[in-house]
Amino acid sequence: MVLIAITGTPGVGKTSVSAELRRRGYEVVDANEHLRAHGLLTEKDVPRDTFNVDMEAFNDSLEEYRRKDGVVFIDSHLSHGTDCSRIIVLRCRPSVLAERLRKRGYSEAKVRENVQAEVLDVILCEATDTDIPVNEYDCSEGTPSDAVDFIERILNGEIELGPPGRVDWSGEMEEWF
Repeated sequence: MVLIAITGTPGVGKTSVSAELRRRGYEVVDANEHLRAHGLLTEKDVPRDTFNVDMEAFNDSLEEYRRKDGVVFIDSHLSHGTDCSRIIVLRCRPSVLAERLRKRGYSEAKVRENVQAEVLDVILCEATDTDIPVNEYDCSEGTPSDAVDFIERILNGEIELGPPGRVDWSGEMEEWF
């Protein structure tokens, strides 16, 4: 079995890409649903309007998927912290990301926090700190289908695609800090 993390800052396109993966017949674990169903959300971080997660328990709870044949994707900004076979980090230009998050109703503080994380490559850096192969894909333009085409090419052996560090938003740092 191959467990592949689809990760990235909130708003980059994980849910849309995951929907396209499902449409193409892949199994995708929605980590938000999984965490709730398994009682893995811990105390609420009120200032950040989020719940904390016991990552060890989360990782352990994915064992049922590791025993399956084929490819299973896990959709979450936390999925790169699990024992997976590959990590796909979805990225998004900060201005596009900010607009997406505002449309979701995020507060300006939460928009800024997430855009800053994207500008600083937080999730990419966390992913590359593992011993797990990492690829990144810019979802600022194009469609979820384009992203899944890219992912399928990686599954078919074109692992040199999207090496980490190819996407660079540092030129937009002054706008967000």
